[in-house]
Amino acid sequence: MKNLFYIVSFLFGSILFAQNQSLFEQGNTLYNDGKYAEAIDKYNAILETENHSADLYFNLGNAHYKLNNIAPSIYYYEKALQLNPEDLDIKNNIAFARNMTIDAIEVVPDAGFSRLVKNTTNTLSFDNWAKASVGLVFCFVILFLMYYFAYSTLIKRLTFIGSLAALFFVCVTFAFAFHKYNLDKKDNPAIVFVQETKIKSDPNIRSEESFRLHEGTKVQVIDDYKDWKKIELSDGKTGWVISEEIKLLKDF
Repeated sequence: MKNLFYIVSFLFGSILFAQNQSLFEQGNTLYNDGKYAEAIDKYNAILETENHSADLYFNLGNAHYKLNNIAPSIYYYEKALQLNPEDLDIKNNIAFARNMTIDAIEVVPDAGFSRLVKNTTNTLSFDNWAKASVGLVFCFVILFLMYYFAYSTLIKRLTFIGSLAALFFVCVTFAFAFHKYNLDKKDNPAIVFVQETKIKSDPNIRSEESFRLHEGTKVQVIDDYKDWKKIELSDGKTGWVISEEIKLLKDF
């Protein structure tokens, strides 16, 4: 029975992959013919099967950009960048899309040591920092065993120093891994999806208006309450926005 289930699952997966590949190619053909809205329909049909890829989101962003759909184009470029953060084409196109936005928000830079720590932390992903820690633990164990069983005084000294160095770097990489985990956990970006939204001082429609934002602006969601999201801008301003007026980037 299990074998039959695996066979059926494999066949279904193969059929779904072939169908999505066909839809993707149809979407590309429509895009090249200038039929951007029809291409979007084909790409969205793939998304409905919960198939996600940087190429799919990139093409969706391109199609919406051609139609001057500011928020969707930035949203899908951002999604593509999450899946392929080193792709230069995505970075270039998202820069063009951001030029269509109205809000000019300054970025408050981190100061001194804080910036150094943050930049160093972001050089690797959480998984890679964790792998580095595990690798260094393995090195520490090997060096310590060599020190324990060695007869030569020189080898004992070298392996002892090496094991201490490995242990030190285990602590360092573990600290960076923990810091990276916290940064990723706090990172909850979203895109404004309405032409204009009033940002409130409290999660209440009658509360005082703090400022306004326009479609395509990227914000960080730092809290939520009922149908409201508390957001923070890159310049440090905070406020509350109705949840349905933004779209979270980490929702797949």
